[in-house]
Amino acid sequence: MTLKSTYGLVGYPLGHSLSPVMHNAAFKALEVDAEYCLFPMKQEELGAFFNALKEKDSHIFGLNVTVPHKEAVIPFLDAVDGFAQKAGAVNTVVIDAARRLKGYNTDGPGFLAHLTEEGFDPSGKRVSILGAGGAARAVVASLCLIDTRPASILIYDIDPRRVNALVRDLGARIDVGCVKVVGTIDELNIELADLLINATPIGMNNSDPCLVNEELLHSHLMVYDLVYNPSETKLLKLAKSKGAKTVNGLKMLFYQGVLAFQHWAEIQLSEPLKKKMWDELYKACYTKS
Repeated sequence: MTLKSTYGLVGYPLGHSLSPVMHNAAFKALEVDAEYCLFPMKQEELGAFFNALKEKDSHIFGLNVTVPHKEAVIPFLDAVDGFAQKAGAVNTVVIDAARRLKGYNTDGPGFLAHLTEEGFDPSGKRVSILGAGGAARAVVASLCLIDTRPASILIYDIDPRRVNALVRDLGARIDVGCVKVVGTIDELNIELADLLINATPIGMNNSDPCLVNEELLHSHLMVYDLVYNPSETKLLKLAKSKGAKTVNGLKMLFYQGVLAFQHWAEIQLSEPLKKKMWDELYKACYTKS
């Protein structure tokens, strides 16, 4: 009996993820005998899991990586793509026939694709970012590498060592001259910002607080919450009430997922197939009981 090819998502926790909906829809439409699964695991379990991927009898051929492992997986890989190397974070892993593991980062391109779709031009804009994890790395790196880079990027994290390490690490590989670490949320100058990005997982749970004082939110602001489940976090609700433009991370998930699938399959996905993936993703996000 031939084992079904397996793809999946590595992270912890994973109860919120809608990635299986999108990828399994694509496998079904392509009539490919494969399945996308969730692999919830803690940091101490990563080594054994990734070492097992190199065994010839493994039937796992591709992975996505999410919080909190986007940086931690890199030492287990045989190669890392150029942008992922610059960002210092991996969210997609391809396992070839020789069981070699190569890491990519599709978060950054996925984020920029969504910004473009929303009609937001970062050129000369003031950007404020909450969080300094793997997603923030991809966002900051992508914004710094484009020709239409923002005038300023202010970034805050509750752990000052983490955010300083992020900027220092990125600065060793790319020009981060427009990036400044701030010590408090107030110093993000949200009242003057054009774009506010929540790159933390805060907002996934109903009990989570809103990190931002609602008085700082305004109608000339675009608020981008990378959280997509729930579809409207407390931050987005408050921002909407202040007249700000609000978007969640569902389209970023979609765009990065399409790019990840193309890395695994080594094909360009057709527009009808992309639409099928998006339709299933949207339905799962917005018609939850």
